[in-house]
Amino acid sequence: MAAHEDDDFCDDQLESLLSFPPEVQEAIEQVLPSNDPLDKPDFNPVDYINTLFPTEQSLSNIDDIVGKIRHKIWNLDEEIRVVVRGQTNVGEEGRRALEEAQHAIQDLFTKIKDIKDKAEKSEEMVKEITRDIKQLDHAKRHLTSSITTLNHLHMLVGGVDSLTTLARRRQYGEAANLLQGVLNVLDHFEKYMEIQQIKLLADRVKHLQTELGTQIIADFEEAFQGVGAKYGPSNQKQLHDACLVVDILDPKVKRDLLNWFVKLQLSEYVVLFAEDQDVAWLDKIDRRYAWIKRALVDFEEKFGHLFPPDWEVSERICVEFCHLTRKELAKVMQRRQMELDVKLLLFAIQRTSNFETLIAKRFTGVTMQKSQAQTSSNAVMNKLEDSTNPFEEPSTNPFEQPGSENSNVPEDNKASQEAVSPFAGIISQCFEAHLNIYIENQDRNLAELINRFQVDIQTHGTPSMDGEENSNVLPSCADLFVFYKKCMVQCSQLSTGQPLIDLTKTFQKYLKEYAHRILLANLPKLSKESGTITSASGLIQSILKEGEVTKLTEEEQCRICSLLCTAEYCMDTTQQLEEKLREKVDAELKAAVDLSSEQDMFHTVISNCIQLLVQDLETACEPALTAMTKMPWSSIEAVGDQSGYVTAVTSHLKQNIPIIRDNLVSSRKYFTQFCVKFANSFIPKFVGTLYKCRPSNTVAAEQLLLDTHSLKTALLELPSLGSQMSRKAPASFTKIVVKGMTKAEMILKVVMSPQHPPQSFVDNFIRLLTDADINDFQRVLEMKGVRRGDQSSLVEMFRARVPVSSLLASTSHGGLATSPSGVSVSQQPATPEPESSRIRKLEKLIKKRL
Repeated sequence: MAAHEDDDFCDDQLESLLSFPPEVQEAIEQVLPSNDPLDKPDFNPVDYINTLFPTEQSLSNIDDIVGKIRHKIWNLDEEIRVVVRGQTNVGEEGRRALEEAQHAIQDLFTKIKDIKDKAEKSEEMVKEITRDIKQLDHAKRHLTSSITTLNHLHMLVGGVDSLTTLARRRQYGEAANLLQGVLNVLDHFEKYMEIQQIKLLADRVKHLQTELGTQIIADFEEAFQGVGAKYGPSNQKQLHDACLVVDILDPKVKRDLLNWFVKLQLSEYVVLFAEDQDVAWLDKIDRRYAWIKRALVDFEEKFGHLFPPDWEVSERICVEFCHLTRKELAKVMQRRQMELDVKLLLFAIQRTSNFETLIAKRFTGVTMQKSQAQTSSNAVMNKLEDSTNPFEEPSTNPFEQPGSENSNVPEDNKASQEAVSPFAGIISQCFEAHLNIYIENQDRNLAELINRFQVDIQTHGTPSMDGEENSNVLPSCADLFVFYKKCMVQCSQLSTGQPLIDLTKTFQKYLKEYAHRILLANLPKLSKESGTITSASGLIQSILKEGEVTKLTEEEQCRICSLLCTAEYCMDTTQQLEEKLREKVDAELKAAVDLSSEQDMFHTVISNCIQLLVQDLETACEPALTAMTKMPWSSIEAVGDQSGYVTAVTSHLKQNIPIIRDNLVSSRKYFTQFCVKFANSFIPKFVGTLYKCRPSNTVAAEQLLLDTHSLKTALLELPSLGSQMSRKAPASFTKIVVKGMTKAEMILKVVMSPQHPPQSFVDNFIRLLTDADINDFQRVLEMKGVRRGDQSSLVEMFRARVPVSSLLASTSHGGLATSPSGVSVSQQPATPEPESSRIRKLEKLIKKRL
């Protein structure tokens, strides 16, 4: 018994050893694929034996099968023995290979150590061999340095002596070359300044430089202010060489010499154009610029060759002249401020601006740009040619047209010159404090311009659209913005600071004036006059002629469209004006330029024009809607053509829409907006009028449904009504018309439906009019002529059914909606069938007619 338990234990242990995890089993199957049932992880001996011996008769072959299995077991045992013995030999060979590798590494380490020892010995040997050579190299280097230093010292001592002699004899040409050499040699002794003799030589050189600077300035003063100076310097060669020496001396010497010489050249100007002189006033400002032109020409001819070209003496004289002129003009304008007027101010500014442009072309401005390298005039002009023109976009807008007659120089060049030339505003800055005179004058000019525009529109009216190329925009608005552009360009040339902001405020003022006095003030007013609307025949004609209606004439409609297009042009151009002003004004003042309120104002004008057109068209259609309520619906016995009021409404639409569309051809979006507003306003009025009709029989309701469908078709074609070219209506407009007129059709279908049974009538109303309320339900009852007593019960039933209306509304009009009682809403008694059939016939008739 114990032995049997041990065997079971061994079998269980063996079973646990031969059971592998799923991933291991999968890997074994990939490496050693096998179809043998004995290799399956879920091998069952009983099932395997049953497959070998499925019947009792198969037991007769048991000896053969047992023999095969024993043979297979013997083969497996043999393979296992071979594998086990092979693994034993592999381990022994691995240990043997490891020992051989260790011995090889030890031998290699020994050889490397021997090589390193030999290399160290070789290095010591080389050092011994080259020791004497290195000593010789050091000695040679020190000897060469000593000889070079002695030569420099000899040159320095000799140079200082020679330089002293040349300075005393004023031989500046030779002194310039020698002085540069002495300074270069002295740089080599910078590290030897602690030696007394070297320090004395350096101090002597500095003293010579100071003496040369003082001596050269004295020579220039003697040559230009001494005896015979009026005939010009006789020793020009000496002075020219002296300038070469000054270039080597301390920069302060050059600066002092140039300051003295520039003031000397402008001394006559200071006297001639002193503040108390008659020629100092603005009306003779041309004489100032004529004087400096002559002075510069005279200087170039007489003394231009004295100074090196890189000194730019002519430019320095001109720059100093500009600074002096700016100060003197500021003083004289402050003292005689009461004599200033805009004509004189603009004359002076124009002449000054022309002069600044002239000197910007002549000089590079290198003497004013301390932090920049010298640039040539050609480079500056190339920058001007490559600059972007802010007015180069093709458009009818004056702020996008190139060119201007305000100045002798094209605007694109001016804008670029102001961006790259340091001479822009160098004198004209003094006028900025008095630009309020210019702003006030422009205010007066604009006031006169608005008055003239007002007279013109009252005299000549508004333009009309005679063809596709013509425009019905008022010419006055283009004139206004052209004037604005001229003022903006002119003011930006004078100042891009606060004066430009003040001019912007003036622009805002007269944009509002234009909107109110030219646009809003000329909108026509609706007045009462005899109705001239085309009416239908018979009874409709007599009804339409009753009372009075408000109607705009065709000329007034064209005027409204013209004012609308003008307002749109002004709104767009005002936005571009704002952008141009922000481009020109100083960066810190950009936030102060805001014309959004003026744009909103023109948008308000557009809205008023559209509302006026909508109101006029509505008013023209009101008599037709009134005639609709007065028709004898109870006496209609057969469905015929569309009623006269529909013909009247359609006639008004065909009469007015083409006029409005043709005059808004350049403002298509606002024509679409007009159509949308008219639909939003007219359709609710039509539905309200529909509730007032009393079609007491089904035939009258069918006639109303035919009229409603005809009117719906006319409204859908509204944007292209009377047009030779068919154009699809905008989706937003179509959606509004379909939604509104479909409601009217559903109302009539409810009216045509039978009142009994009441529950089916209420359910049908909720299904067809999903967004209707209790008021709409009562109006439908009144249209049907339901008695007061029956109305209350139907209303109560409707109120009880309203909470489930959302459920009913989710079904389509042609589907079935089940009521809480389990009865289908569209399922009606036998009596309504003829009514539904008549509705279908009516719809077919409408489609056939259309």
